[in-house]
Amino acid sequence: MRHPEIAALLSSLEQAYERRAWHGPNLRGSLRGLTARQAAWRPAPGRHNIWEVVLHAAYWKYVVRRRLLGEKRGSFAIAGSNWFARPASGRAKEWRADVALLEREHHSVCRAVATLSPRTLHKRSMPNGFSLFDMILGVAFHDIYHAGQIQLLKRLQIARG
Repeated sequence: MRHPEIAALLSSLEQAYERRAWHGPNLRGSLRGLTARQAAWRPAPGRHNIWEVVLHAAYWKYVVRRRLLGEKRGSFAIAGSNWFARPASGRAKEWRADVALLEREHHSVCRAVATLSPRTLHKRSMPNGFSLFDMILGVAFHDIYHAGQIQLLKRLQIARG
């Protein structure tokens, strides 16, 4: 039997990423049907595109997993951190690979959360003073935030033709 707080955190992660939720599209749902061309579209010069948001979300899932498991920095699949530039006209194969990276990182962070001891959840052990509980819930909120951002970018793209 899974501890209720661990179960609630896993449920939050799943609703924010891929499971049906009351709040509308989750992160994975916001990407459904997008082409590489649509994902690479920028609303203005210097602004992030959907593709970059996808990698940004994957990166922060990786960071949370790494912190939960005490892993070393620098093992993310793409060199760099936080934001990763993607071309204005990407190829479908590259787009699918980056979406698959997001999917892998999501499942990886969920597996890490499932292994946690409930006793460790509320210890203020993060460098910024937050607990593991805060960080895990935060990455779920992060998915929901970016799902909304992607929905807005899609609508803006349609409006601009």
